[in-house]
Amino acid sequence: MSSLRGKTLFITGASRGIGLAIALRAAKDGANIAIVAKTAEPDPRLPGTIYSAAAEVEAAGGKALPLQVDIRSEEQVQAAVAKTVETFGGIDICVNNASAIFLAGTLETPMKRYDLMHQINARGTYLVSQACLPHLLKAENPHILNLSPPLNMEERWFSGHVAYTMAKFGMSMCVLGMAGEFRGKVGVNALWPRTTIATAAVKNLLGGDELMSKSRTSDIMGDAAHVILTSDGKTNTGNFFIDDNVLASAGITDLSHYSVVPGGELFPDFFV
Repeated sequence: MSSLRGKTLFITGASRGIGLAIALRAAKDGANIAIVAKTAEPDPRLPGTIYSAAAEVEAAGGKALPLQVDIRSEEQVQAAVAKTVETFGGIDICVNNASAIFLAGTLETPMKRYDLMHQINARGTYLVSQACLPHLLKAENPHILNLSPPLNMEERWFSGHVAYTMAKFGMSMCVLGMAGEFRGKVGVNALWPRTTIATAAVKNLLGGDELMSKSRTSDIMGDAAHVILTSDGKTNTGNFFIDDNVLASAGITDLSHYSVVPGGELFPDFFV
């Protein structure tokens, strides 16, 4: 497996959870990480800020650039991309991890929640990718990686939370379209977990401690992303990867150390 040493990653939602795990795995190689997130002040409900994440990245062996950004703002995104290029000399990898979730039926979903999910998930992913692409096209082995699910157009994935599924599938449609548009130039792929991942969102919004105990740690997503991002982006593109399949392709089949409760029951994630 090759290294991300010296590569520059622009990662949204990198202050905690899966985004931070991807950042830390790259930092172990000596990568440069633009930590792009909204949280600059500590929140008792959600651990992690852009500054605490930057400290972790530096401690892991990488170089960090904390950037407070609302990815709904085109101006803030463009400024963050410009600052990243100014600081590190370019961008090799764009990771679209930032996401909003509200799991409710059609009659229970306020339009402000609908708008938030579509502005962050679908529009934010498109905007960040668009802003990074001029720099990715100059890179040696560029990648865009979206944390979004396979495009399983089945009723069961929509019926309980139409707005959320539309917004997440919007991220996946960016993969489908941009992979074709930039084939042979930029690798564009999606990554999604087989099981729930032990993040603040799972604990606070989905299932509390019980679901956390049936989850895997975010390290599995960091390791799977590393496999994808060190591959040849000119040929490895247009895929909707699942974390354990990616690791299996790299010869990693013992996943027991990723379980929050080793040997315990695992809960499958949405869309798989």
